[in-house]
Amino acid sequence: MANLKDISRQIKSVKNTKKTTKAMKLVSSAKLKKAQKLSTQSKSYALNIADVMIKIATKVSMVQNDENQNKALVPNDNAKIIDIIFITADKGLCGGFNITTIKKVRELITTYKKSGRDVRLRAIGRKGVDFFKFAGVELLQKEVGLSANPTYEKATKFIKNVFDDFENGICDKVVIVHNGFLNMLSQELKVTELLPINIEKTKVENTESMLDIEPDDDKEVLGELIQKYIEFSLYYSLIDSLSAEHGARMQAMENATNNANDKVNDLTVEFNKARQAAITTELIEIISGVEAQK
Repeated sequence: MANLKDISRQIKSVKNTKKTTKAMKLVSSAKLKKAQKLSTQSKSYALNIADVMIKIATKVSMVQNDENQNKALVPNDNAKIIDIIFITADKGLCGGFNITTIKKVRELITTYKKSGRDVRLRAIGRKGVDFFKFAGVELLQKEVGLSANPTYEKATKFIKNVFDDFENGICDKVVIVHNGFLNMLSQELKVTELLPINIEKTKVENTESMLDIEPDDDKEVLGELIQKYIEFSLYYSLIDSLSAEHGARMQAMENATNNANDKVNDLTVEFNKARQAAITTELIEIISGVEAQK
């Protein structure tokens, strides 16, 4: 039977752990609300800018041919060099949040290489950077601190190198992998082909509207819009990932708190049994001593 002091020490230790996990859950819950609000606003903007780009791109395509069409809008089924941007958290204690993204990236690497394509990795988040560094995998670009505190300016700076490589023909396709927010209890792994942009050619009536542009300005307007779309797509992915991270950590800390409760209950039962056994032993010794006196 375990020593009463040892069991008491374990109960105290588990209770202290429970306080920590409960506090971390509350912190993640508060951060999740802020991230969700920002994510909702960002998603609305992302959908609007995508809608505007589709309309302008469709109108521009009416006067463009295959030779002068913007490269970012031309599908490429024979991409030879693929850049994968993947987003993980800077911290752990969030369940399988990070490893889910890392596993998907490894699957994509295997799939692309089997089809004879070269893959270059661009990492955002300490956990992903540390994992591939330990595995001896080269990272073309890495950023720590951006996933925990995403800003549009930092996202723009990161994606500029990616966009320049695509425009200059150094890479043929860009893919973003991240764990997105689905609801308070679960996350959704998202794999998005960022470049070339997959724009569905919709029929746009040739009528006067705010989207009408002069022929001399079409390339410049579309180019600027594509760049903003690419920048904001990464920024929204970062915000979405941050919301999912807080949701995963909140759930992980709730599970840890519940497990701590169960452990305390089990240890309390064990403590009571040990104390009862100790009392019984003492009574037997007293009775035996009295009997020996007779």
